[in-house]
Amino acid sequence: MFIDIADILIRSGDGGDGAIAFRREKYVSHGGPEGGDGGKGGDVVFVVNPDMTTLLDFKYKRKFVAQDGEKGGESRCYGANAPTLEIQVPLGTIIKDKETGKIIADLSQRGDKVVVLRGGKGGKGNAKFATPTRQAPDFAEPGMPGEERQVTLELKLLADVGLLGFPNVGKSTLLSKATKATPKIANYHFTTLEPNLGVVSLPGINPFVIADIPGIIEGASEGVGLGIQFLRHIERTRVLLHIVDISAMEGRDPYEDFLLINEELKKYKLDLTDRPQIVVMNKVDLVYEKEALDDFRKKVNALGYEDVYEMSAATGEGVTEVIKACAEKLQSIPVMDTLYQDDDFYVPEAKRFTYEIHVDEDGVFVVSGSFVDRLLNAVNINNPGHLRYFHKVLGNKGVLQALKDMGIEDGDMIRLNNFEFEYYA
Repeated sequence: MFIDIADILIRSGDGGDGAIAFRREKYVSHGGPEGGDGGKGGDVVFVVNPDMTTLLDFKYKRKFVAQDGEKGGESRCYGANAPTLEIQVPLGTIIKDKETGKIIADLSQRGDKVVVLRGGKGGKGNAKFATPTRQAPDFAEPGMPGEERQVTLELKLLADVGLLGFPNVGKSTLLSKATKATPKIANYHFTTLEPNLGVVSLPGINPFVIADIPGIIEGASEGVGLGIQFLRHIERTRVLLHIVDISAMEGRDPYEDFLLINEELKKYKLDLTDRPQIVVMNKVDLVYEKEALDDFRKKVNALGYEDVYEMSAATGEGVTEVIKACAEKLQSIPVMDTLYQDDDFYVPEAKRFTYEIHVDEDGVFVVSGSFVDRLLNAVNINNPGHLRYFHKVLGNKGVLQALKDMGIEDGDMIRLNNFEFEYYA
């Protein structure tokens, strides 16, 4: 089954908590603090696996969570860092932030590897809080929390040549003749349900990858049929091989079909119409009036398409000539990276642990935010030593100065979550 889009939840590991420990030796009456730091939480990394060709694995597993760092230990022993969580994806996968749709990374090269979420830092043990005036701190720092994000994985095939055309014009037959691919071939009146890839390797030409792109029918750019799901696969191709059924056996006008397909490309992305197109009149073995071939060629040439070939994929007539034309065209077209605008990319928010202050209807100065949660988790407000550290952090982080700027006076109440206390300068 070919799956080319998937939504998953990823989460990096929390940092390990710092340890609270003291030396406990028989002949040491006042052992100092010796709590070690916690370990770092695991990162979440996406890495290209060239052997993968679909996002099928993510249909059954949609949540990926890295391990937390270990807690600190006694004797200043640091907790172990958690291992990195590597998520393997196919070559050509784009990672997007699900909420904004912005691009986090485009893994389009072999060996590409990107850190999407970083694990939380480990908390400091109580040994790090010892000072000449606070020689036995009985508190430690909790580990920093990891990050969590919903991402969309979007696979865009990496093919040199993309096959275009309405259903039943012979794309799958050409792919089977020119490569070792084995697409389903029959007189279908509907489009192929999934893309097919094949490698063309003939004597005298450089090998290249060709893809049968399904779903390109009238209205595809607006979501008719399966088109909107598969038009993305054309974006990376360097040459478009546009096949029409010149026999008109299905009752369709080949020239009208040619115009309709190009109109869908234009509606989807304007630059797709600028890609070099090789036009192929297929099923010439079923045409008895050769004037039809000349008439179609003249109309297409008038639109600026000079490379027009005759072929019968069923009998093999003209297949080699078409493949060689693709190889020659590719030699003159450099491999280009996908072009993005600056606003296409996801920009992470400023680092966590911020706070905001407002005055409620009772005149209480309320300090809230992730900074508050972290600070209260680190101390025991019923312990005098912890409380002194608590006030010092408020001063160091600028909270007390911000309260002064807002006009706080002695005796006013301050609330951090469920903890309230009076302010005195």
